[in-house]
Amino acid sequence: MKTGLFSPSTLAFMGDSVYSLLVRERLCAVNRPSGALHSMSVKLVNANAQAEAYKVIEGMLSETEIDIYKRGRNSHVSAPKNASVADYHSATGVETLFGYLYLSGNDARIKELFDIIWSHFSDKLFNEVVLCDKK
Repeated sequence: MKTGLFSPSTLAFMGDSVYSLLVRERLCAVNRPSGALHSMSVKLVNANAQAEAYKVIEGMLSETEIDIYKRGRNSHVSAPKNASVADYHSATGVETLFGYLYLSGNDARIKELFDIIWSHFSDKLFNEVVLCDKK
């Protein structure tokens, strides 16, 4: 598919779904009630967390991937009240990158980048689960 024909907002639209699905897929391993899984998902699929995710993978991106990220980051979006403008723009860039990779059929690269992101967040996330279980 010719991903260069898609606007950054279209790539971000797709990338949001891809990123969310990846998080939900990994959370299935926790085997909790759906409400608990949703709460855990919300902690990872939001502007602040996705902006942090970018910082984790930033040094590993190719020039093309950085260009795609910047196209999304620089697109005109309105930040919600619960996120800074900078974080929201960065998150849009991450979503744009994941949308681009998905529509390009680059599943191996998506997995590679998301594995790195997941390892960054998973210890903190699962420590919270263990603490909740002990209450």
